[in-house]
Amino acid sequence: MTTEEKPQLTDIDLTGYDQIEVLGAREHNLKNIDVTIPRNKLVVVTGISGSGKSSLAFDTIYAEGQRRYMESFSAYARSFIGDMERPDVDKINGLSPVISIEQKTTSKNPRSTVGTTTEIYDFLRLLYARAGEAFSYLTGRKMERQSQDQIIDTILEQYAGQKLTLLAPIIKSRKGHYRELFVQIAKTGYTKVRVDGVVQDIAPKMQLDRYKIHDIEIVIDRLVPKADDRYRLSQSIQTALKQGKGAMQMLDGKGQLVYFSQNLMDPESGISYDEPSPNSFSFNSPYGACPVCNGLGVVEEITEESVIPDKSLSISRGAIAPLGEYRELWIFKEIEAILKKYKLNLTTPVVKFPEELLHALMYGTEEEATVPSKKFVGEDYYSFKFEGIVNFLKRQQENSTDKIQEWLKDFMVIKPCPECEGARLKKESLYFKIDQKNISELARMDISELTEWFTGLEGRLTDRQKVIAKEILKEIRKRIGFLLDIGLDYLTLDRPLRTLSGGEAQRIRLATQIGTQLVGVLYIMDEPSIGLHQRDNVKLIDSLKNLRDLGNTVLVVEHDKDMMLESDFILDIGPGAGRHGGQVVNQGTPEEFLQNRYAGGTSTTADYLSGRRAIEVPAERRKGNGKFLIIKNATGHNLKNVTLKLPLGRMVTITGVSGSGKSSLIHETLFPVLNRHFYKSKREPLPFKTVEGLEYLDKVIEVDQSPIGRTPRSNPATYTGMFSEIRTLFAELPEAKIRGYKPGRFSFNVKGGRCEDCEGAGMKKIEMEFLPDVHVMCETCKGKRFNRETLEVRFKGKSIADVLDMTVEQGLDFFASQPKILRKVTTLNDVGLGYITLGQHATTLSGGEAQRVKLAEELSKKDTGKTLYILDEPTTGLHFQDISHLLDVLNKLADKGNTVLIIEHNLDVIKVSDHLIDLGPEGGNKGGNIIAEGTPEKVAEAKGSYTGKFLKMELAG
Repeated sequence: MTTEEKPQLTDIDLTGYDQIEVLGAREHNLKNIDVTIPRNKLVVVTGISGSGKSSLAFDTIYAEGQRRYMESFSAYARSFIGDMERPDVDKINGLSPVISIEQKTTSKNPRSTVGTTTEIYDFLRLLYARAGEAFSYLTGRKMERQSQDQIIDTILEQYAGQKLTLLAPIIKSRKGHYRELFVQIAKTGYTKVRVDGVVQDIAPKMQLDRYKIHDIEIVIDRLVPKADDRYRLSQSIQTALKQGKGAMQMLDGKGQLVYFSQNLMDPESGISYDEPSPNSFSFNSPYGACPVCNGLGVVEEITEESVIPDKSLSISRGAIAPLGEYRELWIFKEIEAILKKYKLNLTTPVVKFPEELLHALMYGTEEEATVPSKKFVGEDYYSFKFEGIVNFLKRQQENSTDKIQEWLKDFMVIKPCPECEGARLKKESLYFKIDQKNISELARMDISELTEWFTGLEGRLTDRQKVIAKEILKEIRKRIGFLLDIGLDYLTLDRPLRTLSGGEAQRIRLATQIGTQLVGVLYIMDEPSIGLHQRDNVKLIDSLKNLRDLGNTVLVVEHDKDMMLESDFILDIGPGAGRHGGQVVNQGTPEEFLQNRYAGGTSTTADYLSGRRAIEVPAERRKGNGKFLIIKNATGHNLKNVTLKLPLGRMVTITGVSGSGKSSLIHETLFPVLNRHFYKSKREPLPFKTVEGLEYLDKVIEVDQSPIGRTPRSNPATYTGMFSEIRTLFAELPEAKIRGYKPGRFSFNVKGGRCEDCEGAGMKKIEMEFLPDVHVMCETCKGKRFNRETLEVRFKGKSIADVLDMTVEQGLDFFASQPKILRKVTTLNDVGLGYITLGQHATTLSGGEAQRVKLAEELSKKDTGKTLYILDEPTTGLHFQDISHLLDVLNKLADKGNTVLIIEHNLDVIKVSDHLIDLGPEGGNKGGNIIAEGTPEKVAEAKGSYTGKFLKMELAG
């Protein structure tokens, strides 16, 4: 074979397979399907919500890949992990090592930030430790290091002929009597010490006041420096530096103190810093963390406002929240005695209290007061000094039970740390600078600003810094580049990971994976486009293609139109959800897919992609009720003095590129304001000036994507309150009455009717040493949750366990004669959740499904026509057809006069809204302005609006 004929390495798949074959997949609702997925391609798995996409991608392919990886461990290692269950599939061929990038893996740890996750902050720590320049936090002067020879030369040049005293500092600003220290100094041959600025002889049994702060230096030598007596000077300086651990002091001829140090030192004030290391800049290390907030940047404080939230009340009516209303308690007697001094009583509203009295009640007083005796009129029962409510609560916080700690949280307010002002690091670490910036200032920049700062940085560094920083800068720039490529240029490095959306966290993990440059891997991703504006979608798709071009297979579970059309292969699972799905209905390249000629059946996805079906723009948009909710001058985070004018009685959508300020304006300003007004919530909104129009609303409901429960005990039936009605129904059955069963018998959370082996969970939790806990089915009840006697009571031939195993769709027929239950089942079906079971564990629901369960729960309540519903990206995890169902539900709410406020990127939702408010123009510091508002047609024509540009194309078809 000639050189020309030899196949290139890029043409060969090292596994020997050119495709992944999945044969006989039956996990969950999959109908024994065979699937062939091309390798080294970008493959999209799509389909209606609940059709079986995740069952194929995660529960079959990823689970089998993970199991095979675990099997490569030694038997000893596997004994700690336990055997992983084999997914229900006959065979999978051509499977590579698998990496899953899901939405649910976001860390809730407040110490986890964008910088630490992407490792950019770790490289910055190394850069500052090795190339940073230290400055004094007292004088601002650059810190100096001096060698022994430099110190000698300085003394000979500047202090020649003066009578000098060389000192070795050993105690600096510390309390103690130091009796043993003076004995030890005397034993080493020194006769004089300088204590608190006074030179004195060491006397027998010499000691200091142990409760005062002292400075102690050993007098090493007294001399007049001469050039020909350099030897004596060098010996004395060597001794002083040794005793002072690298630092020494000197009294010159005028008695002025001069500082010298081999460490970093301010020659003016004498303060010195420890030698910097990467840990000195870590807020997760005691060497770098701020001592007040322990590196969190915030502190929890008990404040006067949280203790007395409503000053119009009197103390007897419960003005002091921790105490509640008046009772026969000693603390009320003491407060009454203090009030008597001011000629006030417990029924006086707090607003009338003088400032001095309020301070005494909150923080205590040194003045004695007396509680009069009830028994002996005119005599005192006892005298006391009042401790103060805030001081009392703080003392309880320091040493009390978990229950009391939980109770105290109601009176805690989170504030920026007063010491580090949110920088998280100790003072010394913040005075190491590169190009006039400390590490915290860099962490607070968004990625686009950071890119600009690093551009041409070498030109602003010294030659020494350039040599040290060369490789570090290469690594930092590479990682910043990955974040820019996936549209996260608006994030800052100090942003906590727990504040990111599922899509943002997933894209950060994607950036980290691109950086590893692995080859031959199968990446499985769960809707990475969540929360991403169409403008940035292009960057994400390019990143996935780069991952593919390295020689990897990228499998994406996705509903995004652009992602599907840009992919190499589309696989559509359906045709319906739950038991109506689980089959391949269409597959092929985008061109083949759009033709919809696959033998598996009609593909709804292909119809929507090709335009044969569409979500129609309404012929007429709602005019609303003419009233407005107005928030003026909102300035939180990146908002630039924004005034939000929200028209009521309409469906309003907030749009804008990722990071433009949508969440800051709605979730962190508007919702806390309304929550505080209607429900007395303690959560503080971001800064704003005034709010108008609250009288036009009577309640606010926020429907976000947080889980409906964190344990398998929570499920859609319990969350919506349907399960209480079902238990009452079963308790009313003749068989239950004969046996004397009450509704509690049919609860899996109460002893009596539940399986006691698993305590009604249906599964047991196995705690893993090194991995997340694993839940396995209970062998006693086989996952049914109840004991045999309870399961013998049946309604229409179904036990309580059978009812929990029903899908919502089946429940519609089963509960047709039970109006209370039927209303809740119907709303679950209306929001597109007909495929989930009534008792499905909350831990298995996606963010979008949890959000729709919450929406259904709210919809099943009676609305007033004056309700404001706030939804955060409700299209997450929804297929085109499901979006159509969701819009029907939201339109019903708006038609009744309610206001529906949606934060959304999906153009199908945007184009059918009555009113749009577009933020931007960019993300981060370049956003935070309202750049367009009005009907979708009006916003489509707005110049400078990215949303308008894409909306114009969508409206034009």
